[in-house]
Amino acid sequence: MDLTESIAPRSDQANAEDFLAGPRTVTITEVRKGASAEQPVDILLEEFGPGRPFKPSKTVRRILVSAWGADASAYAGRRMTLYRDPAVRFGGMDVGGIRVSHLSHIAKPMTLVLAVSKGKRAPYVVKPLASEPATILPVNPPKQIKPNAEALIESAQEARSNADLDGVARAAAGLTGDELDAVKAVVTARRAELKEAATVEPTLPDGTDQ
Repeated sequence: MDLTESIAPRSDQANAEDFLAGPRTVTITEVRKGASAEQPVDILLEEFGPGRPFKPSKTVRRILVSAWGADASAYAGRRMTLYRDPAVRFGGMDVGGIRVSHLSHIAKPMTLVLAVSKGKRAPYVVKPLASEPATILPVNPPKQIKPNAEALIESAQEARSNADLDGVARAAAGLTGDELDAVKAVVTARRAELKEAATVEPTLPDGTDQ
């Protein structure tokens, strides 16, 4: 039994407590203007629904702008891995906060020097998010074209060798019922005719002496 959902906080936004079970990779569906100066950006996530937007901190917003540019309308469909950083401080206390570890749409790791507290800065590394494996669609087999029984019968009647008849027999494999029986009968009869023709002694023209 997975207890992740049972410990999720009841809130109108994504919280650090949502990531107590570990990092989560999420997909952005929309970026909107936030309701306050303290939280000016709402990022809607497919995994959290419209009712619980991710309200990124200034540190995270700086990361997103550095990686993806300032035009937030381009963020829809992009992915990121979020995690809970217990060292995030607020009001002089380690309260924990949401940070970004991986982003899609970047070619290589990024190292940014960002403020972690008043007067203190530290390097921050964001790694590329591995692309999801492409979905492999099943290849539709070519449609089997039913052979024409009449054409095969005609080919069998005109066959000049057993090799020709073997080809007719192979082509008739897609037939069933009376059509298959009819082609088989003509092939068999034509084989007999070819065999008989090969065993008949050659005759000399009338009046010719040897």
